[in-house]
Amino acid sequence: MTLVRQFILGLTVFLATSSLAFSQAGGAAVPFLLITPDSRASGMGDIGTAMTDDVNAVFWNTGALAFNDASNQVALSFAKWLPQFNADLYYSYGTYGQYVEELGGTIAGSFIFMNLGEFTKTNENGQALGKFRSNEFCLGIAYGTEVGNDVGLGVQVKYIQSNLAPASAGTPGAGVGISSAFDLGVMWRPSELNIFGEEFGKRLSLGANLQNFGPKMTYDRESDPLPTNLRVGLAVTVLEDEFNKLTFSSDIMKLLVRRDGRNSDPLPISLVTSWERGGLETGFGMEYVYDKSVALRGGYFTEPAAAGAREYFTLGAGVEYDIFRADFSYYITVEQNHPLGNTLRFSLIVDWGREANM
Repeated sequence: MTLVRQFILGLTVFLATSSLAFSQAGGAAVPFLLITPDSRASGMGDIGTAMTDDVNAVFWNTGALAFNDASNQVALSFAKWLPQFNADLYYSYGTYGQYVEELGGTIAGSFIFMNLGEFTKTNENGQALGKFRSNEFCLGIAYGTEVGNDVGLGVQVKYIQSNLAPASAGTPGAGVGISSAFDLGVMWRPSELNIFGEEFGKRLSLGANLQNFGPKMTYDRESDPLPTNLRVGLAVTVLEDEFNKLTFSSDIMKLLVRRDGRNSDPLPISLVTSWERGGLETGFGMEYVYDKSVALRGGYFTEPAAAGAREYFTLGAGVEYDIFRADFSYYITVEQNHPLGNTLRFSLIVDWGREANM
């Protein structure tokens, strides 16, 4: 086995056993694509498929972009990853969305960057040959529009690059993988809906999103599937008046990857075979907003043992002022010494569309 392949294998094992998102990836490549980017959603148990109503729909459900007809937003977040281990890892995310009247929908661009830290390159005898840095990133372009009464449909195209190890003699580019993928999302937000005599118009949302559907990532003849993921979500606002708004939401998630040892089923076969094992991940959350300016959030995430046995609670809060919204979230893990336990995350949204409507 070449040194590059040894490094890739070791790095993959380290990441897969030490991070929330990486354990979720189930042996897939580029698991950073599954990291929750915004603290609003992470404060509600890492859910947002039906809850999202801002430009972060680029990650959660591109179909929700259809309902941002006054959208002109920038979303940013940055997080040190695995700070308990003093790991030189960080995650950064940014997206911009703009409603285009001529196209009848919202166009958004996004950028995700995962710094994997600094490593020492050695030869077969263990002699140090210098240091190098590893990283992975994703560029995406999304579009969402209404395709019927109260139904939004969105699509995103992604370019993904993984720079795990530098090229060496005889193995040019062996530590670099390049792939592409797309997301497909749909959102239903009825403007008029009556259930058992109760009016739910504009208070209920149903969403579904297929993420990271694309060809495998290949390094030095070693191929790993992308973390293709299916999310289905429901959100219901149970209270809304001049000053108060209370919403409950839930997501069900399934990683559509089937892997046995070093072998994995290709797409689209894995969309069927992956249901034989792994189970479903489930998240529940709530958000209370007072006077459209202060938000309190809470959530719970769980999954069966076959899918990784992760379980944790989250808390969150947000403050809106003028065109700015700042959010933070806090993870409370059931498992002791969990990599994300007792960690804070922050994110920011700047909404020029809100300024135009004030």
